Amino acid sequence: MSRSTSLKNIKIKNLCFLTLAGIINAIGVSMFLAPVNLYDSGISGTSILLSQLTPEYMSLSVFLLILNIPLFLYGLKRQGLLFTVYAIYAVLIYSVSAWMITDVLPVDVAFASPLAGQDLLLCAVFGGFISGMGSGLAIRSGGAMDGIEVMAVIFAKRMGITVGSFVMIYNICLYIICGIVIESWILPLYSIVAYAAAVKTVDFMVEGFDRAKCAVIITVKPTEICLALSEAFECGMTKISAVGGYSNKEKTMIYFVVNRFQITKMKDIVHEIDPSAYITISEVTDVFSANMKAE
Repeated sequence: MSRSTSLKNIKIKNLCFLTLAGIINAIGVSMFLAPVNLYDSGISGTSILLSQLTPEYMSLSVFLLILNIPLFLYGLKRQGLLFTVYAIYAVLIYSVSAWMITDVLPVDVAFASPLAGQDLLLCAVFGGFISGMGSGLAIRSGGAMDGIEVMAVIFAKRMGITVGSFVMIYNICLYIICGIVIESWILPLYSIVAYAAAVKTVDFMVEGFDRAKCAVIITVKPTEICLALSEAFECGMTKISAVGGYSNKEKTMIYFVVNRFQITKMKDIVHEIDPSAYITISEVTDVFSANMKAE
């Protein structure tokens, strides 16, 4: 796909959500974490630390741009032009919003959070939660709020580790360095609380609060089971022909998506028809369908 074609795929709706994501992230960091010297994760946390160690004109907003934009550009070939444009736009909004909160708006964030005061636990929990909302919304909108994800995608495989492990190792190293630099472990430890809240919030934003469940049913009575499930839940399912590995008998796999409240009823229906049916259940994060039914 050419660059011009990629740029034509830019959607106003995505840019609006990325704008909102940048503002939300700035509120979480600038109004809860940074005022009490807590550290965000990834490049954002690195920017907070560097802003504390350098002259006042080298602010959080400046370091967000200096550190993030080169990383996104470095990952252009791997991530694609559209992602890079979205990510840089989100970081620009984040940076400008952070600058406005700290230097323009009539909000005092010099020594305490305007909403949580100097309560480190409240600042860590709500700062992590709000910044996680911003990061999760950015990811759902096709971009990113932090260049650490790009670094992880590029270098994790070369190092023989997963992307999640790379991000975790980076943040552990960051918090250790913060503890050494400020000669105290209280703030880095509370920063880990903020990181945990942010990670969980990102998961909820990206994957949904109420994850669906995928049920795979292996049975010799597929017709009866499909009919009963269709009547009980008013939705479709998919049948796949299979052969038992040990018995070498023909069986059928039924692929069926339910929510967590329907699992018990589904198991009762299946085992009432076929007591020997084999059922596995796993989580699915998103279900895409024009009519929300399997074909």
